[in-house]
Amino acid sequence: MRVSDVLQSNRQTLQTCIPEESIASICTRLSALNIGAFPVCDARGALIGIISERDVVRAFAKDGARLADMHVRDLMTVEVKTCGLETPMVEAEKLMNKLRVRHLPVMDGGKLVGMLSIRDVMVWRQQEARDEVNVLRDAMIAVRNR
Repeated sequence: MRVSDVLQSNRQTLQTCIPEESIASICTRLSALNIGAFPVCDARGALIGIISERDVVRAFAKDGARLADMHVRDLMTVEVKTCGLETPMVEAEKLMNKLRVRHLPVMDGGKLVGMLSIRDVMVWRQQEARDEVNVLRDAMIAVRNR
């Protein structure tokens, strides 16, 4: 299975933010949308970073009340690893584990097209396990009926 298959199955709408957006604003949006991260895009829509709940929590632990005066550009990660639509899910999962990230922007020809989350990976893995159980059950039934 490829990343494109997972993105199609969950039918998510890509949500982004801009570097000038306030931290208060993105926190409100993250909560309202029930998501954990935003890709950060410039005025042309190009991916320039990512900001996650983890970034906000770490900044709060370090800067406390000053967080209210900060913007996405102050906290975002600028060296963002991505995957493509044709990336096998196994490879995307390995990359997320290696980088210890829970969100991976998905690119197609240099254009941001989606965001793969650790939840997407878990749902995919659960389906893989169910499929394997079904194959093994069918094989066992076939052997018994010989």
